[in-house]
Amino acid sequence: MPIIQTTLLIAVFISMALLMFMRKMPALITLPVMAILIALIGGIYPKDIIEYVIGQGSIKLYNAYTIAMMGSMLSVVLQKTGVAESMIKKGAELSGDNPWVIAVITLILITFLFSILGGLGAIIMVATIVLPIMSSVGIGPMTVVGIFLFGLSIGGILNVGNWAVYISVIGLQAWQVKQFAMIIFCISMVIAIVYITIQLYRDGQNINIKRISLVTFAVSLLTILSVLGYNACSVQTQNIIGNIFSTIGLAATWVIACGIGILFLIVLIRIYLKKNESSNEVHWSAYFSPVIPLFLILLFNLNFIASFVLGIFYAFLSTYKKGRLNLLIRCVFEGGAVVMPAIVLMFGIGMLLIAIMGPGVEVKSYQGGWPVLNLLKPLLQNIVPHNAISYVLIFTFTAPLALYRGPLNVWGMGYGIAAVFLASGLNPGAIMGLLLSVGQVQGISDPTNTHNVWLANEMQIDVQKILKNTIPYTWIIAFLGLIIASVIYL
Repeated sequence: MPIIQTTLLIAVFISMALLMFMRKMPALITLPVMAILIALIGGIYPKDIIEYVIGQGSIKLYNAYTIAMMGSMLSVVLQKTGVAESMIKKGAELSGDNPWVIAVITLILITFLFSILGGLGAIIMVATIVLPIMSSVGIGPMTVVGIFLFGLSIGGILNVGNWAVYISVIGLQAWQVKQFAMIIFCISMVIAIVYITIQLYRDGQNINIKRISLVTFAVSLLTILSVLGYNACSVQTQNIIGNIFSTIGLAATWVIACGIGILFLIVLIRIYLKKNESSNEVHWSAYFSPVIPLFLILLFNLNFIASFVLGIFYAFLSTYKKGRLNLLIRCVFEGGAVVMPAIVLMFGIGMLLIAIMGPGVEVKSYQGGWPVLNLLKPLLQNIVPHNAISYVLIFTFTAPLALYRGPLNVWGMGYGIAAVFLASGLNPGAIMGLLLSVGQVQGISDPTNTHNVWLANEMQIDVQKILKNTIPYTWIIAFLGLIIASVIYL
């Protein structure tokens, strides 16, 4: 019976994923159907499907879609007040006319930001700034989204907060995680630059392939040498470097805090003097509207929703004119409506998460744990590789199981599966290598990521097309990462 159930679970997962991938059925219908079928096959009682999978699943991502609504409201305010349009024009003027250079600089900027930041709120804030600038120089919507996702995922590799899970779940030391993370960082950065070059060529941009190839090689070599040099430093030297950056960061925090206070004072004085009433031009102070929430979170660790509210309030003040309050109210309603397709999709993602992982609390009906998770664990125990070749082949072939909240998804069953692999005797370093390598497939290509859903909605493209566009590159990253992990750990 368990074998039949497991086979049916895999069949449902593959068939539903194919239906979404081939665009035969929309994801907002497929995901809830997949969640219900998986729960039924796994032996979940109908009353528990209604209460947990549908009921709790629908609100599981409530924080994500609340943040999405707030971010959308800020975005609409910036559009309706003319700030976004003016930012695009100014950005295009300042950035020049070389889309490849702009794309690579933007990739590096996003990578740097998300080595510190995390969460959908930060993604929306950064995207509000960089997406219009990339679009303004002729970069296609798909390429814009791809660049953002690569930067986001590469930044996540270096995000120390993400390393804590490998340390606590797998039992590795911080230096072991850092060593391999730096390797995946180098591989991903090189592949990302290749992606940018190919995509811009496909977008019809006039680019010099020979020159770009040389620059790509130089950037890749510089990145690799920097990483190797940092890793070669003693722990004492690394701590000194860290202390220098910490001192700079502390000083920057005080400067920015004073700057934000001065900005609010400037816009209040302008309102008092009625300076905004006499001009249709966007004042320079309004350009800080999307940046202020970002700084509040990055430097002061303020709540995401509170940061967005302050950002909206500042945008309102910096563009204030008679009748602006009515415009603000319309923007709030319109902002909620714009992001609604993404929110509905998040309902289905939450249902799928509950169907596979369970509600996160012990359910009295299932004393041995959540049945679906229990069915999948023996399957994964049976595919644990015992040598380097089988390790690379098995996990390269199964890398797409990181998609659609599959068993190799680090934000789904991934860490539970890591515990299973650890118990079966697989080297802890090899488990980390697997999750970090395959994690790029999930982080960049997975249509069930809330950030993929939001970005697709924002740029008016199908979220499944992002998967088709990026999966060849992310699969290569996974393959190369697994090869290196097998050499180091097996």
